[in-house]
Amino acid sequence: MNIMNLVLRFSLLSVLFLFSCKSNTDTHFLTVETTVISFSPEQGKQVISCSSDAKVEVVSSHPSWCTAIVVAFQNNIEIEISVLRNSGVARTAYLTLTAGNAEAVQIEVRQDSEAPYINIIETDLQFDSPSSLRNVTVISNVDFKAISSAPAWCTVDVIETGFARSLSISVTQNAGISPRTAQIAIAAPGIDQIVIRVNQKGFFEIMPEMTVYGWVGSNNTGLPGVVVSDGFEVTVTDANGVYYLPSEKTHGYVFISIPGNYEVPVVDNIPQFFQSLKAGASTVERVDFELIPVNNDKHAVIVFTDVHLRNAGHNEIHQFNTYCLPDMNSLIDSYQTDGTKTYALALGDIIDGGSRYANFGLTDYKNVIKGLNTCIFNVKGNHDQPPSSNYFEAKQPWKDIVGPLYYSFNLGKAHYVVLDNFEHDWTQRIIEEQFEWLTKDLAHVADKSAPLIIAMHNPLYNRPDVNNIATVRGNGQQLITILNNFGFTNVIVLGGHLHTMSKFDPPAYPGLKSHTLAALCGYLWMTRNWTDVHICAEGAPGGYGVYEIDDKNVQWYHKGIGFDRDYQFRTYDRNSIHLTAEVYAPAANPSFAAINVPLIAAPYHIESAENEVLINVWGYDTGWKIEVMEGAESLPVTRVRIKDPLSLVNYEFQRLNLGFFDDGSHFSTNFFKVNAKSPISTLHIKITDRFGNVYTETMTRPKELTVNSI
Repeated sequence: MNIMNLVLRFSLLSVLFLFSCKSNTDTHFLTVETTVISFSPEQGKQVISCSSDAKVEVVSSHPSWCTAIVVAFQNNIEIEISVLRNSGVARTAYLTLTAGNAEAVQIEVRQDSEAPYINIIETDLQFDSPSSLRNVTVISNVDFKAISSAPAWCTVDVIETGFARSLSISVTQNAGISPRTAQIAIAAPGIDQIVIRVNQKGFFEIMPEMTVYGWVGSNNTGLPGVVVSDGFEVTVTDANGVYYLPSEKTHGYVFISIPGNYEVPVVDNIPQFFQSLKAGASTVERVDFELIPVNNDKHAVIVFTDVHLRNAGHNEIHQFNTYCLPDMNSLIDSYQTDGTKTYALALGDIIDGGSRYANFGLTDYKNVIKGLNTCIFNVKGNHDQPPSSNYFEAKQPWKDIVGPLYYSFNLGKAHYVVLDNFEHDWTQRIIEEQFEWLTKDLAHVADKSAPLIIAMHNPLYNRPDVNNIATVRGNGQQLITILNNFGFTNVIVLGGHLHTMSKFDPPAYPGLKSHTLAALCGYLWMTRNWTDVHICAEGAPGGYGVYEIDDKNVQWYHKGIGFDRDYQFRTYDRNSIHLTAEVYAPAANPSFAAINVPLIAAPYHIESAENEVLINVWGYDTGWKIEVMEGAESLPVTRVRIKDPLSLVNYEFQRLNLGFFDDGSHFSTNFFKVNAKSPISTLHIKITDRFGNVYTETMTRPKELTVNSI
């Protein structure tokens, strides 16, 4: 029995051993649907089927961008393959699949490249005159070649480090005075050629006691006679375009007076005729200016003032962007279509400083004016600086954000001068350092009969009276004396600040004209919110001046926002004007209105039957002519000082409606009066400006006054 048991046990173990040996020598199988799979450059995922009688595992050769997982359920096995977006060249990864002792299977994963590209951030390189080397990073998914246009002094090599590429650009020393330029062409199949501009400065010696020096030129040729200044010292470039300044760097910048028929690069719509100085007063700095040749002998200048951009609850920015910018851009485009170079000149109070200085600043202004279709030369107004007891503290924000406080430039044959005539505490005055600089600047203007246009915020003269007598504002007489001593005969001094328009030709100075421009903001942007009428305090439509210069000839006109250039006057039938709160301010408190209407509306608060007709000619000067016919009879015309009725009903009476007394309208001497024979006759009005342009109206009477009678 024992022997028998031993035999049975031995037999059973033998069978088990043989079965075990057979199981270990079986071959597993592993099959896949495909061994090649392709992807587009975009991130993606694909699934392929797999069969095996053992556990399947997968490994990627490039897991940084190609991964795979095994998904098994019931009798099905799938390989889920994922790839990331390919922004480089075409690439391949390999997936290795294993299952037990089955033979491994390799899947080739291909991913296409994007369309061929080459990206180079630096395409305008600046080198000083010594020999130098610079590496430029290139991002590309194709092979490319780089070729220099001037291999004698500028060479280029393509450097590859792993997957990264760069250009090694070297220049030899430039021993000449003039700068030089080379172009490096980057080329590859299927890609537009990319050009890197290599600019190298010329060499010239540093002069003793000169702390700022440089070169001014165009197309690698120096320009002689260009005026350069730091606001104190004034010099000119020599025959090679080289200048030297013994600058103490008080203002921290240097600027050129752009010569006629040249322009400068523009950043944020501001011409870059100036550059900041970065070193201390005793450290020598080099500052170069590259100019662009143009023909601007014939040009137009859009002149606007008192924009008072802010966020004070009157939709100021919206109004500027919706009404002013499109109006100005339309005019600018029409000039440029005719081949007339066009520029803009802002006469100050571009923002509303003082109590609201932090509400909308100079940087905000720069962002808004990017929408104008031309570059802007800027004048600083009192509201463009915070009131301060310290001169440099008040002026610094303007210098940091906008540019120089005062400067000059030339367009064609016209010489333009920008002055800052407000002190740090808002005193209306040109400080002595500006007069000293101005005298030096004007000494370089050879042609005293060419247009000299001076731009400042505070106007030179007050509004003239009906006898054409006006007084000088601030210390403007000192400016007049300087101009007179030089013998200039074609001078226009532009100003704003008063928010009203007037023009004055001082009889004592025949070659001088003083122009005060109407405010672009009208009544600080308020009236359009109430009545949809944009009007100034003396009745002119809110707008801007346009100055057309052709050689030495200058013409100008006022352009109201939303109106054609022919809209230059407005008529009133005095018989039909009776300003009462009941009609024009019905929401006003009756007792409050009874007290204040006579104060703000006189003489229009009283009815009239004198058959008077009033004509507001807002752009009037003594070169204009006003003619009025009643039938065949010419009526005598008298210049009068009076307020504009439409201005009153759009501002003062709207303020009464809100419960406020505000005597904001200004007396104007640009009004003319005639007395008709009949209260119902039709008048024919003809107004001729000093350039022969004729503006007419057939005035049917009675003529009613409404808030929209514009």
